[in-house]
Amino acid sequence: MAVNRVPVLKRCRSLGLDPVYLGIDKKSNRQLKRANKKMSEYGLQLREKQKAKFIYGVLEKPFRNYYAKAKKMSGMVGDNLMILLELRLDNIIFRMGYARTRREARQIVDHKHVLVNGKCVNIPSYLVKAGDVIEIKEKCKSSQRYKDILEKTEGRLVPEWLEADHENLSGTVKEIPTRDIIDVPVNEMLIVELYSK
Repeated sequence: MAVNRVPVLKRCRSLGLDPVYLGIDKKSNRQLKRANKKMSEYGLQLREKQKAKFIYGVLEKPFRNYYAKAKKMSGMVGDNLMILLELRLDNIIFRMGYARTRREARQIVDHKHVLVNGKCVNIPSYLVKAGDVIEIKEKCKSSQRYKDILEKTEGRLVPEWLEADHENLSGTVKEIPTRDIIDVPVNEMLIVELYSK
């Protein structure tokens, strides 16, 4: 499996992104050297696409597939794309506070710790639907790992379209989110412009 090994803070700096969106509390003290250079229109579009891919941990081919799927859905293509990315299983685990970062959420799903509607799912890109019940496996609930994670993510707000029960390490997708309540700093219209060239 392809893995991006660029240091996270370095990547955040180059994309002009706050590491908080990735669940990381660290701050980078260094400044970008090329801050005064003017960016072309294509450069801006590419940067927005790279930002979305980096935040959700999606590589180019699956990202393109999400775009193709978003195009077929009714409504705005950009909004649909963001909603599809938000409904990934690894992102839901991260949003509910059962993982410190989306990368960790992906690993938790990979290691078969997650049940969706009572069935074990180990595909991080699995798209959840409204009404799905997501929980951590019974035998994993008592592990120290989840106690540490919950301690760290205690202050994190669970979005209103999700319901999380931290005592039982489970949660429900109440509804499909709209673009307005997805708090990711990505201008999806630039991504649509880039792909529609």
